Amino acid sequence: MNRDNVKVVEVTRQHGHPVFISPDQSEGVSLVKSSEFNEVQLQQLVHDHPEALPITEIDPAFEGAISICRELNTPAGPIDNFLITPSGLPVIVECKLWRNPQARREVVGQVLDYAKELSRWTSADIEREAARRGVPSIIDLVRARHPEVDEAAFHDTLTTSLERGRCLLIILGDGIRGGVEAIFEHLHDQGALQFSFGLVEMPIYDAPGGGQLALPRVLAKALVEVRRVIELPVGLGLEDETQADDQIDPDTRALGDDRAQFWSEFLAVLDLDDPDQPTPRATRQGFIAFVLPAPGATAWINVYRDITKGTVGLYLTYTRETVGAKAVEVLMRERADDILVDLGETATRYDAKDWSPPIDERHFGDLSDATIRAEALAWLADRTNTFVDVLRPAIRSAVADIEEADG
Repeated sequence: MNRDNVKVVEVTRQHGHPVFISPDQSEGVSLVKSSEFNEVQLQQLVHDHPEALPITEIDPAFEGAISICRELNTPAGPIDNFLITPSGLPVIVECKLWRNPQARREVVGQVLDYAKELSRWTSADIEREAARRGVPSIIDLVRARHPEVDEAAFHDTLTTSLERGRCLLIILGDGIRGGVEAIFEHLHDQGALQFSFGLVEMPIYDAPGGGQLALPRVLAKALVEVRRVIELPVGLGLEDETQADDQIDPDTRALGDDRAQFWSEFLAVLDLDDPDQPTPRATRQGFIAFVLPAPGATAWINVYRDITKGTVGLYLTYTRETVGAKAVEVLMRERADDILVDLGETATRYDAKDWSPPIDERHFGDLSDATIRAEALAWLADRTNTFVDVLRPAIRSAVADIEEADG
């Protein structure tokens, strides 16, 4: 599985409601969180008051970001808020009301898609799309605040930053109270982008007299190191998906296309009970991975197919010599019997080790046959949901015990 080295460098919490105190009141008024605020208003607030974003606390390199426009269109969809620093570093903000649990699972994938699309752009592409949003000249907008900015240097930096994926990604919510760890699990699938990431909460409170109070605060931030780790379970290979089409022989390309189609169909029928479980994208590989809550994405459920044998299956695996590996070992040494009972069906141990993780596999036959394929996909989707329901909380608990014991 491809995995990025994601380092969460800060997590903060703040609880309680703000209290409004005016000179003519003997008692303070506890403010109530607004129930009328929507995502459009949150976007407008960021556009009108970009200084409200605690950007410096996330990554000082992006200090002084200037709001360019809302709904900047990209092939991956419109970016809620697009900002640029005076030096030419882009900032992407995705605004989400946290009432919908589905948002927690999808929002990181969305901002990563934006960053990946922008990595194919140049400064001229940004200028073009910003003009369509009513901004005739980005450099004029920047120079209105910073007249000393050199136009050529600005555009060169912007183009280079886009190419390298050097940007700041911010997820801005109205009230984030859970699932922070799950959000960071998505960052393992970022490719070679060199971004900074921040999770910001900005609850809006109704104030006396009809006004509103916004209280931005950083909940967590992360640095994604460029170094990548590649570790594949035994028996599974990985072709280089970065090769140009003319460098891939037709048979390999056809196999990759078939795998991508299979996993797209699988994800279309997959219905997970756990709203915080990160969902992978369809790949051109023989497997996809569902990352579990272990630091650095070091434990995951591998879901695979073997088209030559006509089988599909899944198993729990890990990165050696990590907290994820320790969690799997502790879990299977102490609770293996219960885990296998909860997983049900034909779940068994992967191998003969006394702490070997669970695996389940079923033979279906010719997976190119539409009826057989549909049966295999339905079974695999159901088993994946069960594995997630059983193993996700178990791994989280095991990791918490290990971290507590380590002090």
